[in-house]
Amino acid sequence: MARADVRLKDGRLSVYRHPAAVRLAHWVNLACLIVLLGSGLQILMAHPALYLGSDSSFDRPIAAMTAEEQPDYTLKGYTIVLGHKVETTGLFGAMEEGGYPSPRALPPWLTLPPNRDLATGRAWHFFFAWLFAANGAAYVAHGLISGRIRRELVPTGAELRGLGGSILEHLRLRFPKGEAARHYNVLQKLSYLLVLFVLMPLMVVTGMSMSPGLNAALPWLPELFGGRQSARTVHFLVAMSLVLFTLVHLAMVVAAGVWNEVRSMLTGRYVIDPSQTPAARTPVPEDHP
Repeated sequence: MARADVRLKDGRLSVYRHPAAVRLAHWVNLACLIVLLGSGLQILMAHPALYLGSDSSFDRPIAAMTAEEQPDYTLKGYTIVLGHKVETTGLFGAMEEGGYPSPRALPPWLTLPPNRDLATGRAWHFFFAWLFAANGAAYVAHGLISGRIRRELVPTGAELRGLGGSILEHLRLRFPKGEAARHYNVLQKLSYLLVLFVLMPLMVVTGMSMSPGLNAALPWLPELFGGRQSARTVHFLVAMSLVLFTLVHLAMVVAAGVWNEVRSMLTGRYVIDPSQTPAARTPVPEDHP
């Protein structure tokens, strides 16, 4: 049920933007992603290399973090991507650990737990992976049943035709004002649809493809990606895509107004200023079949 707008003393409107189910899913998702990233990097650190195919071709990774001993017995860290090798000592490959040079792929502040503990990292990763999947499934089910996904996330033909202009406005850090800020803009809609129906399902399926138990029961699963190692690489790339999405999302929150955005995800209410609605623009009717 839609909640009524509330007019504030300064003339602005407090509109109800996010129902409780959406807010809960948002914060659970954020917590899951933080733990999954840290624990996933802990798992990656056990073998910091990515391959294509079914096998680990140790001499031909498409990406790797490694440490090499120098003639003076010091260690240098290197990151290799598609055959290109860059020294990354102190960040990736090698760094001081306990006061001594160590062949550690990733710094402690990036992994969960911070110390080398593959067993704990795997336990956390598996638990939060299922919570992440269940939370995403519940969010999508709620959105489909309530009609929210159709109403709020599926762009109209008119919005798609204005995609180029929306991109330019965002690059200039100009965000929708007035009544236009009541709903998601076309870039937000497309981004959320990509995350919901492409990136998150890929994360779940590629994660399942790396499970030895599931591989035994469903041997065709890793072959969907060309082999178990390819699934692992896709899993990593999708994870990095979600990290990039989150960073851009946070930057947009800061640029658009931190308190207003955060408050909408805590209370559901978002404040708009109707006086900032461009008078020269008339609403374009939605396309109908």
